[in-house]
Amino acid sequence: MVRRTREQAAATREALLDAAERVFRDKGVAHATLADVAKAAGMSRGAVYWHFRDKTDLFNAMCERAVLPLERMLEQAGLVRLEDPLATLRALCLRGLGQLAADRRTQAVFEVMFHKCEISSEPGAAQRRNQATDRDCRRHLERVIRQAAATGQLPPDTDTALATEGMHAYMVGLMHQWVLDPGAYDLAHAAPALIDMWLAGLKAHPPRRASAQRKTTGAKVAPKSRVVVMQ
Repeated sequence: MVRRTREQAAATREALLDAAERVFRDKGVAHATLADVAKAAGMSRGAVYWHFRDKTDLFNAMCERAVLPLERMLEQAGLVRLEDPLATLRALCLRGLGQLAADRRTQAVFEVMFHKCEISSEPGAAQRRNQATDRDCRRHLERVIRQAAATGQLPPDTDTALATEGMHAYMVGLMHQWVLDPGAYDLAHAAPALIDMWLAGLKAHPPRRASAQRKTTGAKVAPKSRVVVMQ
């Protein structure tokens, strides 16, 4: 009996999360209410409050159900010693793009996160959650890139913070644009070429820390008043 009750509760929670995806997608996070979610799920508001404290809690649970596994994979990759950091980074990126391309739930959640979280002067729950996730993602990503520099896959003076910002922006941009128009191209098929292109650029011309770059190249800063014209 207890097991059956737990299974029923879990099924109710999943149904509410499914309904939240639909409602947030249709109305946007800011304009949706818990009553809307309850109605979409065919349940009472009491059922929503039994499982979730408020709309923030519901939104976070909806996002985590779709993207938490990928976030945890990236976190673990940054915490362990990697024999081939760039290969691990490539595999993680492909896993993320592959899941987005193949899983309708992930597509729905990313659409909500990218396009249905209204921006205002005072960030709401959805914006704060997205900002916190981005910060965590960049932190874990930089740990992997640091390992690539430490193992010789990238130069030791690589500006890992700047490389991280570039990789993060590239991945978010790919996902953001593809969710807008999934029919534009086959993301799963194109993913290896897209990731390999960026990694090839990183390996060929990694960003360098400014002080180290000046030291190794012997570059001199020209006077500001001097203008050189190339003919």
